[in-house]
Amino acid sequence: MKFAVVSRLTPYLQSALRIAAAFIFVLHGTQKLFGFPGGSPVPAGSLLGAAGVLEAVGGTLMLLGLFTRPVAFVLAGEMAVAYLTTHMPRGTWPILNGGELAVLFCFIWLFFCAAGPGPLSLDAVRKRM
Repeated sequence: MKFAVVSRLTPYLQSALRIAAAFIFVLHGTQKLFGFPGGSPVPAGSLLGAAGVLEAVGGTLMLLGLFTRPVAFVLAGEMAVAYLTTHMPRGTWPILNGGELAVLFCFIWLFFCAAGPGPLSLDAVRKRM
């Protein structure tokens, strides 16, 4: 495949990354809130319950590509706090302290905060109107 073809696909791959990451993020939120898929729900008024709301609602907005930049900023902050408060006290290295997903999601959301949602998004539809 020629690089020119791949370059033309970049915006669509950007949207695909947003959609895939957001879908997984929503699953983390629904697992905390409803115990689905698998697990048991956490107390709604707890810090984990608040994280579940951010992940389910924010993840859904990211999935749709709606208000992408501000939502991505908030979600990146959530993941930074999750890493610093939950994972880092267990050790420095993410691979050893279980913080790999928090780090990856933090930087994925920072990317979308800067780059936007890509063309397959409700933000792109709103922009055309």
